[in-house]
Amino acid sequence: MNESSLDFDVPLEQVSAEAAEEETHELRSVIQRHNHLYYVKGVPEISDAAYDRLFRRLRALEERFPDLITIDSPTRRVGASPRTDLPTIRHCAPMLSLDSTQDPAEVLRFDERVRRAVEADHVEYLLEPKLDGVSIELVYERGVLTRAVTRGNGLEGEGVTDNARTIPSVPLRLREERPIPEFLSVRGEVLMPLTAFEALNESIMEEGGEPYANPRNATSGAIRQLDSSITATRPLECLGYEVLDARGVSFRTDWAVIEALGAWGFRTPERAERVRSADEILAYHGAFQSDRDNLDYEIDGIVIKLDDLDERVDLGSTSHHPRWALAFKFEPRKEVTRVERIAIQVGRTGVLTPVALLLPVEVGGVTVARATLHNREELERKDIREKDLVRVQRAGDVIPQVVEVIPEEDRTRASPFEMPDRCPNCGTRVQISGPFTLCPNRFGCSAQLKGRIVHFASRSGLDIEGLGSETAALLVDRGLVDELVDLFDLTVEQLLELPGFASKSADNLVAAIQGRRSTQLRRFLFGLGIPEVGVSVAGDLAAHFRSYEALRDADEDALQAVRGVGPKMASQIRSFLEDPKSHAAIQAVFERMIQLDVPEVRQGEGPLSGRRFVFTGTLQSMTRARAKQSIEALGARASSSVSKETDFVVAGEGGGSKLERARELGVTILTEGEFLDQLKVETPGP
Repeated sequence: MNESSLDFDVPLEQVSAEAAEEETHELRSVIQRHNHLYYVKGVPEISDAAYDRLFRRLRALEERFPDLITIDSPTRRVGASPRTDLPTIRHCAPMLSLDSTQDPAEVLRFDERVRRAVEADHVEYLLEPKLDGVSIELVYERGVLTRAVTRGNGLEGEGVTDNARTIPSVPLRLREERPIPEFLSVRGEVLMPLTAFEALNESIMEEGGEPYANPRNATSGAIRQLDSSITATRPLECLGYEVLDARGVSFRTDWAVIEALGAWGFRTPERAERVRSADEILAYHGAFQSDRDNLDYEIDGIVIKLDDLDERVDLGSTSHHPRWALAFKFEPRKEVTRVERIAIQVGRTGVLTPVALLLPVEVGGVTVARATLHNREELERKDIREKDLVRVQRAGDVIPQVVEVIPEEDRTRASPFEMPDRCPNCGTRVQISGPFTLCPNRFGCSAQLKGRIVHFASRSGLDIEGLGSETAALLVDRGLVDELVDLFDLTVEQLLELPGFASKSADNLVAAIQGRRSTQLRRFLFGLGIPEVGVSVAGDLAAHFRSYEALRDADEDALQAVRGVGPKMASQIRSFLEDPKSHAAIQAVFERMIQLDVPEVRQGEGPLSGRRFVFTGTLQSMTRARAKQSIEALGARASSSVSKETDFVVAGEGGGSKLERARELGVTILTEGEFLDQLKVETPGP
């Protein structure tokens, strides 16, 4: 179907409902094709005027026949009605961050670890540019975009479906160049081209507004708009690069994933390559670093990913990042400025951190006025003093830090900076723990309390809107909150006495706090600030123990039974929970909670409950990823290494040292057929 075959001469009032249905279907097909050619392929076939004619006709038909409007219509890209909030939505699969390095030697060590782990004759990597944008999950059901979710904390994010529909390079309906799966979850990156970013800032400044600091901030602000018609005016692009979940299709390699995404209508990362050696990785990184300043989009390095998806299952992931991938970052951009003063910041865990207060300087498009000096030993090693001229960088192009002191002739330097022997906030004598200086007054130091309040109310914690660092400081300094439990006793009248609060903001904060007395157990556990317990570990603890009381009473052995919890972490969790003051403070908060929701059990219950499987070699009937999903659905757990706790080793073709280890330990070895009998399922398709 093309434009010439469409009859625009028939006046709208003379078009029947049946004819309108046929014409809108044809128009959508034509417009979606031209969108793909223009925004994804970059090879438009018609003029803007011709495209506008098609679009106006479709919109006019939909206005006359509203029943014909579909969620995948190109007209939906102009935005929907403004929302009052962005809902929190759980991801289909965790969106993990990547381990990263700037050291070529670490890349070589990564390559060596991967080669040892997969036991393969050769290893193939997929290399891509590391895009500096905003991660997003796009979910398609029967080929139609049904929801879009920001990365958030990796487990859940904000629903931005209406906003995502306005981005021209996001397919509203998957192209049928290859079979479309029944369900598809895609991870992508939303970004703003540099030329478009500069034009946007110019227009904002012409209207007297405050320009964005960098393209990533502009992108984040645009994708999280409550009014999607505003998002539609922003020059955003989206690239798809990973399948998080799929039903009705499977892949053996990441390269096949990229090819499929391209066939389904996604823009995919430019210059993706497959290589087999560390030397090729270094060459790819060097080529992109040389071109970095000539690109029309921000990248901060390259991504190295094991291409074989079965081998990825063997390597597995930590609670923070996959073991089969590494971000190889570029050297950060650096600038020169002066240290005006060195201040001490006391965090929620009591660590005293020296901070350089700088003469403001722009580093990579962001104005930097302060930078961490990390700890006592780092400060002494670099010998940074007040009034020094220093070189500053943003680590990972994000966190400002002082790299080095720049010598100045004929200038007398200040005396070496010394860490205080007492906490600058509460006056308690500090303690030394390795390179760190600590205030031990956990429950009497107001700076630590302010940090605990912010952590408790954070997005990954109880997500209490309006309770940020400034408000936390006010509540503590005015004596309204002496411990976390006091938050639940705050009144509107008390808040109205504070600067910056009016009736509505006071009502909203009190309501937000009371509304979080019912929350998810994992949010509650994260918000408590238990040592070593981040977002992922909090989720694992909640899923395993299913109540705060069960966690509170668990010994170290019980804690180590939780995925990702080792001896050191278990010891720190146990010490914190059994400390009398910690116990009393947490118990007081716990008793004020109304309900702590527990996640559905995903593992641990079923006919294979408690069994541990290890896979080796290549399975013919399914991928190892599919096999892992199958046993987890029946209550078992997959592991990447053979130990005394392993119940079964499933041996496919080409099994290696894991088989020998299984024989040494007397672990039961299953053929693929025997494994399928264990599952009690028919042999699945590819």
